[in-house]
Amino acid sequence: MQLLEAGTGDLSAADLRTIRQLMDDAFAGDFDDEDLEHALGGRHWLLTLDGRLIAHASVVERSIAVDGERLRTGYVEAVATAPDLQRHGYGTQVMEPATSYVRERFELGCLGTGEWAFYERLGWERWRGPSYVRLRSGVLQRSPDDDDGIMILRTPATPPIDVASPIACDWRPGDSW
Repeated sequence: MQLLEAGTGDLSAADLRTIRQLMDDAFAGDFDDEDLEHALGGRHWLLTLDGRLIAHASVVERSIAVDGERLRTGYVEAVATAPDLQRHGYGTQVMEPATSYVRERFELGCLGTGEWAFYERLGWERWRGPSYVRLRSGVLQRSPDDDDGIMILRTPATPPIDVASPIACDWRPGDSW
């Protein structure tokens, strides 16, 4: 088994196709080009077994506003394990270094998920406040469908925050959160 950490620019076109295939398999076709685009531009953790990619996670930089204060955020994207190998700790093996990376380099960590227990045991907290998307015009648009799917990670640089406060991300194509 081998764990590789790499920037997006260090990955080959073949690597990106392999990551995309893992996402397609793990998310049963519910992963599109915009989802892949969201995972690019930062750091990746790739776990291989006998040359096969079995787990992946990435962290990209975003600006997330908590109660109106913008924080430099490490946003976790494209976390997946091959379907035939799920529930064996491989997702944890890519998320532990990704979580450490966020703690060391950002004011906040953030991700969107429905798999709360998986992330909670790694130190992530469920967000309890209302969620918003900041449109290109600067207007905040309520995103109630995302309210129960946002998790945060406090880092040494995180200011005091209340997880019941409003939280906002900037709009992007596809799923903003």
